[in-house]
Formats: sequence, C-alpha cells, structure tokens
Amino acid sequence: MKSIYAYLKNLFTQEGIKSLKGLQGIVKADAMLYNLTTERKVPGMAVTVLKGGRVALEKGYGYANLEKRIPVDPQNTIFRIASISKCITGITLAKMIEEGLVDLDASFYDYVPYYPKKEYDFTLRQLAGHTAGIRGYKGKEFALNHSFSIKDSVDVFKNDHLVFEPGKGYLYNSFDFVLLSLAMQEAARVPFEDYVGEKILDPLDMHDTLPPGKDEDVIIGIDGLAEFYSKRATGFKKAVSVNNHYKMAGGGYLSTSNDIAKLGSEILNPKIVEPKILNEVLTSQTVGGNPTYYGLGFQVSQDTMGRSFVGHVGNSVGAYSNFFVYPNEQLVISILMNCTDPKLQNELDSINILFN
Repeated sequence: MKSIYAYLKNLFTQEGIKSLKGLQGIVKADAMLYNLTTERKVPGMAVTVLKGGRVALEKGYGYANLEKRIPVDPQNTIFRIASISKCITGITLAKMIEEGLVDLDASFYDYVPYYPKKEYDFTLRQLAGHTAGIRGYKGKEFALNHSFSIKDSVDVFKNDHLVFEPGKGYLYNSFDFVLLSLAMQEAARVPFEDYVGEKILDPLDMHDTLPPGKDEDVIIGIDGLAEFYSKRATGFKKAVSVNNHYKMAGGGYLSTSNDIAKLGSEILNPKIVEPKILNEVLTSQTVGGNPTYYGLGFQVSQDTMGRSFVGHVGNSVGAYSNFFVYPNEQLVISILMNCTDPKLQNELDSINILFN
C-alpha cells in the first residue's frame, strides 16, 4: 500500500498542475509555462530569458517527441522558428547595407532584372517592410512540400499583379522575403544561407541555427530535432510534411531557444552590425504618415504594459514562436514550440509581462 501511495504521490508531483497562488515574477512565469505543457496545450517548448545580459530563465517544458518521450532541452532541442527567420534576415540585410552590397531604396529590379515587370516599381525596403504590394499565400501554399530553390520558387507568384501600389499599403506575407532573399543572394553572389552563416550566425556563435535543406530528409537527420505536431480536438498528431527551403528568409530557419536569445543580445549590444544601420532596421515603416508597427524584418510595437519591444511572433507547420527584445529593460525573451499555432498567444503575453 505504501509503495502505491508513493507512486501516486510522485505521479501527481511530476504531472500535476502547479498552483499559482502566492507566486510572482519569474517563479510564476515558470509555473505557468509548466502548466501549459502539463495541461496538454502544447507538446513541448523551450524558453530562454535574458535580463541585463544574464540568464534569468532557461528551461525546457514538455516533450520534443511525444511518442519517444524525449524532453525538451533549451540548448539542444532544435525547432522550426517560423517568422523569427525574418529577424535573422533583417540583421543580415543590415550587414549587407554596411558592406555596401545593397541599397534599401534601390529598385528590386536592379538586383533581379529577370523578374517579370509589374505595373509599379518596388524597392528592397518595401519588400522588407511588407509595403511592396506582393500577395500573400493562397490555398495550401502555406504548407508547400516541393524542393524549390529560392530562384525557382518565384514561379508560384511571379505572374500575379501587385495588390496595391508599393508604399501605399501594408500586407504582411512571406513572399516578400522570398524576393528579398533572392535580391540579397544576387547581390552577394553566394547562396543566401551561406552569407547568413558566414556573416551572422557564425560570429554570434549561433551554431545550432540552421537553414532548411532543399532535401527535407537532410533536416530529418539532425541530432536534437524536435518532432513537429498539429493540434486537434483529440490531441496532437504529427504535422504534414513541408519543405521550407525556398522561404528560409521569411519562415524556414531552425534553431534552439538559446541561439535565438543570442540574436537578441546582438540587438541590445551590437557587435557585428553598425548600430546606426541596425537602428534603421528596427524602426517602424510608415504608410500615409502612419506607422505600420513593422520595421525591416521586425515587429516594432508595445506590449499591454506600454513597454516598447522589437521581435517577432511566428507560426508555421509544426511550429509556433515568440521572440521579444525590450531595449529599455535590457530583456530578451525566446520561446519556441513544436506545434502549429496552439492558440496560446494571450497566455504567452501574460507570461511575458512577468519577466520584468
């Protein structure tokens, strides 16, 4: 009887919901994050929080692989990071500006003259800020599973009209970043991912941040790779297979929460990019004199407490992510999940407030 009681007590301790009564700050945030996986709201997640340059919280919750019961490790479990990829591209764009390889306000056609001409010209700045008028996904384009190169993938949308005159509207989409990465690749005269690796990822010691391979089987063999899931009423099921190589700049990279936090540290204390140029990337664009709350690859806004941040929320097949950098508070928040939109952003917003 005693052994059964001890077993049940241990089971409850490991699997039971944590009480939030009397908890504050990071301790409460930790309990709330734990409860999200314990309540089966998400399979697994990795969290890294830096405050003043030091680790305030770094922890894995739930499972990287439900079937094998492999726990999440924030330093080693590799997730799809979805649109946080745009932040990597934004930093890379700043580096290319610094090296004189691209001009933000130059025509896209200066770099990619073979792209079909549209009724209006548009610039790299407009692509990076989602004001170029390029359309978004249609139908199942969100989950394409074709081994496109960046250059070949533009066949998906290259013959479509612009949805508005560039600079006169705002439409968030990932095809903007397909074109942006193509222009950057042509300007650098090396594959986009090679330039990113050499100029950004390696200098920041982001060695667990990887581009998706053109052959998806290459990704499947990576050590530490999380399983990707979708949420259903009956629980979690493995997500459909996709190939994100062609849109790596806008939503294809893979990483750990620890590596993404390093990107946040670079934003707070620039070492590889000139601060003045970085600031331009982190400044909201405007349309008709009104802010879009989006810079060049970065969301630029305020949270519910009125604190200014830059970063990105990401959603992809088998992935959901949060990356927030608070310059005034010297705070970096990196959260990666292995599930297509689990509908937890309100809960995450409440948790993020506690990190201050």
